[in-house]
Amino acid sequence: MNKSATFLSLAMASIVATSCAQHQYSVVDTQRSRIVIDSRYDASANREAVAFLAPYKARVDSLMSPVMGTAACDMPRFRPESPLSNLLADILVWSSARFGEHPDFAVYNMGGIRASISKGDVTRGDILDVAPFENKICFLTLSGSDVTELFKQMAAVNGEGVSHSVRLEITKDGRLVSASLNGKPIDPEASYRITTIDYLAQGNDHLEAFRKKTHFVSPKSEENNARHLIEDYFKASKAAGKTVDAKVEGRIKVID
Repeated sequence: MNKSATFLSLAMASIVATSCAQHQYSVVDTQRSRIVIDSRYDASANREAVAFLAPYKARVDSLMSPVMGTAACDMPRFRPESPLSNLLADILVWSSARFGEHPDFAVYNMGGIRASISKGDVTRGDILDVAPFENKICFLTLSGSDVTELFKQMAAVNGEGVSHSVRLEITKDGRLVSASLNGKPIDPEASYRITTIDYLAQGNDHLEAFRKKTHFVSPKSEENNARHLIEDYFKASKAAGKTVDAKVEGRIKVID
């Protein structure tokens, strides 16, 4: 590039930079609305679009429609404790045996539960709606004092999914009042084995106590994905002739 061309390029760049600097933009207002996508949009189907999507729809349906098991009741998700969050935490404990693990308790975050389960047949697609992420089961150890800190962090967000062995009392303003495991208070000097999902094990969703973990085991293969473990639980229940049930048990109580 000759000197004239170089000078011209630099001059143009300077003009552009000056122009951008003189026009500062800022957001002064935002508006939003929710668009409900329901059967009204099916009233006038586009034939070409339907024909184009047909082979893909058939493939997706073949993958998502198989029934994994049956839910005995509706299982919604809500804080501080819900049927579905209880079930998913218990499934993590149930799944632990295949890894030779025997955790003291499990944690499953409310934010990772993206749909409810309705009473009746539960398909693979239903489970994918509940657990759409690539989160995998993992195992770690925390000291008793760090477990108490973890439960305080759960209280601060008004509850997360915990397994059957856990009993917490929290206040409406997010303070931990009491905590126990299998009916016993937390021993600050003891070590506790926990199963959760790898996303939480990194200290995400305000559960920073998990960053103090030791003896961390984190399987990476696809079958260790949380949704596959949920599928396995439903299929095992179906094979045993059982429906899957879950309810609020008082694992996390809000007191005055």
